[in-house]
Amino acid sequence: MIPSKQIVIEAGNRVAPFVHRTPVLTSRLLNELAGAEVFFKCENLQKMGAFKMRGAINAIQQLSEAQKKAGVVTHSSGNFGQALALAAKNLGVNAYIVMPSSAPAVKIEAVKSYGGLVTITEPTLEAREKSAANIVAEKGAVFLHPSNDMNVIVGQGTAALELLQDQPGLEYIMSPVGGGGLIAGTALAAHYLGNNCRVIGGEPMEVDDAYRAFKSGKIEYNTSTDTIADGLKTNLGDINFPIIMELVSDIIRVEEDEIVNAMKLIWERMKLVIEPSSAVPFAALLKEREKFKNKKVGIILSGGNVELSNLPF
Repeated sequence: MIPSKQIVIEAGNRVAPFVHRTPVLTSRLLNELAGAEVFFKCENLQKMGAFKMRGAINAIQQLSEAQKKAGVVTHSSGNFGQALALAAKNLGVNAYIVMPSSAPAVKIEAVKSYGGLVTITEPTLEAREKSAANIVAEKGAVFLHPSNDMNVIVGQGTAALELLQDQPGLEYIMSPVGGGGLIAGTALAAHYLGNNCRVIGGEPMEVDDAYRAFKSGKIEYNTSTDTIADGLKTNLGDINFPIIMELVSDIIRVEEDEIVNAMKLIWERMKLVIEPSSAVPFAALLKEREKFKNKKVGIILSGGNVELSNLPF
């Protein structure tokens, strides 16, 4: 079921007081390289360093007072855990974050610094889900999925909503594809607020489940996750997948060296700290530049939470 235009607009109004309205930046040199007019929506400059704050804020605000009192829970190795902890803190709600023992210490500390109540589990999906279910049973907390929850999806789409308000003439918006929440939300915003604006996903060749799902019409899975774009290793969900199938125009796959090249260009030319996942849609544009020749293209720079000790260049 596709949410209404009203729901998309209301999410924008609901989220606005709690997030940064991130800038939309351009680069003459990158425009020349791409052969297109490119507008970068800088969610790497968002609170907690990624777009995920938007979905977390929107989802918590939709809960009843009794649900807010009981708190929220999710399992996350990083960005959504941080987003939910910070959003919950801003709204006076307890956030229980289940994290795998393999999560970087810096991310665990970040969640704690935002007031998140952290539970460490074995680094398997089964262990994470079981631990989250236990918290739901014991505390009555509401489980919020990082990408497969309609209120989260619509909230993530507010980045594209703002981008279209600032640049109403966009012909394309490009987004990375991981769990599917961001691209589904982006597609909703473009569908209702764009002027024949098409949405294109960028995905690493090494984790191309969304590309395959787009072709087969059913959710696909990855056998390997060997990509530098660590934020894009998750699978699509049954709530975001129908939106993607209906409203996304295409998904373009890119190689690892193309991701590194795009990331390096944005760091060097725009002086923007972005994580590898953020570079994927720009890599996709460069790979298929003929398709976008002389077009106005928006790109969601999804986040900037990168380990500086582990840069690929």
